Amino acid sequence: MARSAAGQKRGWLVPLSKTVTSEDSSFLDLEALHRTPLVPVPFPFVVVPGFLPGPARNALSQGFPRIDKPGSFPVADLAITSVFRDFVAELEGPALRTAMAEKFSLDLAGRPTMVTVRGQARAGDGRIHTDSRTKLITVLIYMNESWEAEGGRLRLLRSPERLDDVIAEVPPAAGTLLAFQVTPHSWHGHAPVDGPRRVIQLNWVTDERVVRRERLRHGLSARMKRLFSRARS
Repeated sequence: MARSAAGQKRGWLVPLSKTVTSEDSSFLDLEALHRTPLVPVPFPFVVVPGFLPGPARNALSQGFPRIDKPGSFPVADLAITSVFRDFVAELEGPALRTAMAEKFSLDLAGRPTMVTVRGQARAGDGRIHTDSRTKLITVLIYMNESWEAEGGRLRLLRSPERLDDVIAEVPPAAGTLLAFQVTPHSWHGHAPVDGPRRVIQLNWVTDERVVRRERLRHGLSARMKRLFSRARS
């Protein structure tokens, strides 16, 4: 299927078996974000349960991209529904940019964005790390309908040595937002889990070179995974 100019950034559209909409409302509850205080130390973060209002969350759950493999995928590499396309457009729009700039007291004007999506977790995921210095803010929006497993709950940590040295733990339940400022000590990780784990990640990054490099990296990673899968079959 040929991709439009917009599709080069936001994936190519696929039809749904039935019509879903966000009922003409915003996907994002920015007022909930405004009301929730920022935790400033040891690195700035905010957690907003219910950041996606109910009707929009239900529509997005139905329109979530089908991802059968572990890993993080740029939106442009996925077949997406119109609902998901509209959601991504709102994520990258000026209202959330302004809200996050105010919340974290950062100037995000002119900073490029990257949106990636995960649908599956594997046992090797979740190792403690801090994000690249080229990322300014990381936003994670979780989309599992419920979460009972002990593993897979993202932990914000005080150090890179211990997964139990926890500042906050965030289950990947539907509509929950976690946003944090990327610093040299913004450590995070989770206990192992294997299975569906839906998460959308938005980053504001330092410049367009980061976006191009990440697209190349993700593309190479996807090709290597396909080759490895074929070699095993």
